[in-house]
Amino acid sequence: PESWIAAQQMGAFLSVAKGSAEPPIFLEIHYLGGANANDSPLVFVGKGVTFDSGGISLKPSSGMDAMRADMGGAATVCSAIVTAAALNLPMNIIGLAPLCENMPSGKANKPGDVVTAKNGKTIQVDNTDAEGRLLLADALCYAHSFNARAIVNAATLTGAMDVALGSAATGVFTNSSWLWNHLYEASIVTGDRVWRMPLFEHYTKQVTDCPLADLSNIGKYSRAGGACTAAAFLKEFVTAPHWAHLDIAGVMANKDEVPYLRKGMAGRPTRTLVEFAARLSQDSHNPK
Repeated sequence: PESWIAAQQMGAFLSVAKGSAEPPIFLEIHYLGGANANDSPLVFVGKGVTFDSGGISLKPSSGMDAMRADMGGAATVCSAIVTAAALNLPMNIIGLAPLCENMPSGKANKPGDVVTAKNGKTIQVDNTDAEGRLLLADALCYAHSFNARAIVNAATLTGAMDVALGSAATGVFTNSSWLWNHLYEASIVTGDRVWRMPLFEHYTKQVTDCPLADLSNIGKYSRAGGACTAAAFLKEFVTAPHWAHLDIAGVMANKDEVPYLRKGMAGRPTRTLVEFAARLSQDSHNPK
C-alpha cells in the first residue's frame, strides 16, 4: 500500500501516483521453484501505469483510450511468472510492478518539479508524460535488494521505440552480453523477436546535464533518440552487472502483424520472457 511505498522512500513513484484519486499499489510476486529458497532469483520489473493521460503534459485525445495498456510491462511480467509456475521451472523468480495512474489533477506533478528517488538521486520532471521511468527508477532500486542473478524490466516506455522498430521486435538495452545472448536466443525460439539498442554515454550526458537536479526525466535534445535517453535514465538506477531494459511500446498492440494473436493488446513478449527464464534455469553460472 501507499504507506509501504512511502516507507521505502520511493519518491519518484509517489510523485506520479499523487495526481490520481486511485491509490498506488506496489505489487510483489515470489515464485520459489529453485532447489533452495535462498538461491539468487531472476527479478522481473514491469511498468504498471494503469492509465496514462500524460498528466499535466496531457496527451492528445486521439488514441488516448489505448493508454489503458500502459501497464503492459506489468502484465507481461505477471504473465511470465504465472506461466513459469505452471511449468514448474526450477528457479526462483521475483516480480515487481509499481501500479498507479498518471492523471492531470491539482495535485499532479508539474513540469519543473524536482522529486527524489529511492537511491537519493534527484530528478527534474521536465515532462510529466515521461512518467514510466519515474516508477521504474524506484522499482529498479528496490530490485537490487534481492541479490538477483539478473534484473529484467519491461515497459511500454517510449513512442520513440515504436518509431524505431514498429511491431517487428522489442528493443533491448542491456549492460550484459551474457544476458543479451540468452534473450536473443530465446526470441529466436519463440518468434517474438528482440533487437539490441545502444546504451552509449552519449545519451547519458543528455539526461544528466540538468540545471535543477541530478537528472532530467527527458533528454535535453527533446525527441532525438528518445528511447535511448529513456534507457540511459534507467541505467542511472542500476548497479547490477546483469540488467536489461525491454521497451515494449512498439509491440504493445497487434493489428494484423502477428496472425496467431488476436487484435488489440498483444501481451508481447511474454513468450520470450518465459523461454528466457527456462534457459536461465539451465545455465548454472553467471560470467563475471
